[in-house]
Parts: sequence; C-alpha cells; structure tokens
Amino acid sequence: MLQNPWVWVAIGYLLGAIPFGLLLTRLAGLGDIRAIGSGNIGATNVLRTGNKALAAATLLLDGGKGAVALLLARHFAPDAAALAGGAAFLGHLFPVWLKFKGGKGVATYIGVMIAASFWAAVAFGVTWLAIAFTLRYSSLAALVAVVVTPVVAFLIGRLDVAALALAMACLVILKHEANISRLLKGQEPKIGQKGDATAG
Repeated sequence: MLQNPWVWVAIGYLLGAIPFGLLLTRLAGLGDIRAIGSGNIGATNVLRTGNKALAAATLLLDGGKGAVALLLARHFAPDAAALAGGAAFLGHLFPVWLKFKGGKGVATYIGVMIAASFWAAVAFGVTWLAIAFTLRYSSLAALVAVVVTPVVAFLIGRLDVAALALAMACLVILKHEANISRLLKGQEPKIGQKGDATAG
C-alpha cells in the first residue's frame, strides 16, 4: 500500500493541512489567530501576537510538514516524493479543516525545497535575503525567490524539482495578490513596519 503514489498524496495533504499557527496560538491561550492582524494562519501573523517563540515554532513546523511529507514518500515510494511534497503544500494553502482557507505557503514551499534539492533551497534563501535586506519588502523577497528557485532547479538539471517549484510558485503568487497590488501602489509595508504579512 505504501508504494501507491495516491496514498502519499493523501498523507502529504493531511500533513500539510495541519494548521500549526492556529493550534499553537490556541494552546498558548492567545485565541484564534484568524481574528488577529491579517487573519492568516502563518508565522508572520502569529508574530503579531507578540510571541516570537511561537512564531518561530510555526515557521519551523509549517516548513517541516512539507519536508517530512516529501522525505517519507521518498523512503517508501521514491516516485511519489514530489507528489507528496506538492500535496503538503496544497494542504497548507487549502486545509479541509478550515474550509480550505489556509496560509500563503511560503514556509511550506521552503520546507519542500529543502527536502527536494539542497541547491534549489539555497537559491531561495539567498534570493530572499538579498531582496529583503536591500528593498526591505518580505513579500517581494518571497515572490522573487519562488520565481528564481525553479529556474535554478532547471539549470542544475533537476527538472522534477523545477516542475514542482514552478507549480507551487504559481500558487504562492496567486496567494499574494493583495501584496502585489500594494507593492504596485507603493503601499506595501516594509519589514518591521506594522502590517507586514508574507509567510503562511
């Protein structure tokens, strides 16, 4: 059964659909994260509670679920690894438990890339840091990074990773529609300013 790729699609989705931001904030007695700030379930919005440790835990867990899904599938059914990683990403964006209203997918994207290809993950990280430190827009940094990552994966000959990264990038961009609109209008908050919202 564990060799069936559809089993790993299901496992990946269910792992990805775990809303760690929501669960952690509730366990910490901080209420429903969806009623705070942007209403997003990701790490950036968790940070708005003022609890940095909780935000860091959310970031690691949201990234980790993507990596775990891909790595588990790779162990039991190597051909299903990319499917499992992609399914975890979809689970985060569209969790069945939250009426398919999830996060923006950046942390889970990173987790999937770390498990899929070291150099693709490095490309994401370097790009994100370069844009974030120079222009101070976390949303723009994420958007540029998800575009650069599949290109790098393609250039190093990892066509499977490139295809997965490109598909996820398209969804990340769609999830950042509001951020893109604000960027074009010059209204997007910079890193450290009130209202900055990217990861999730």
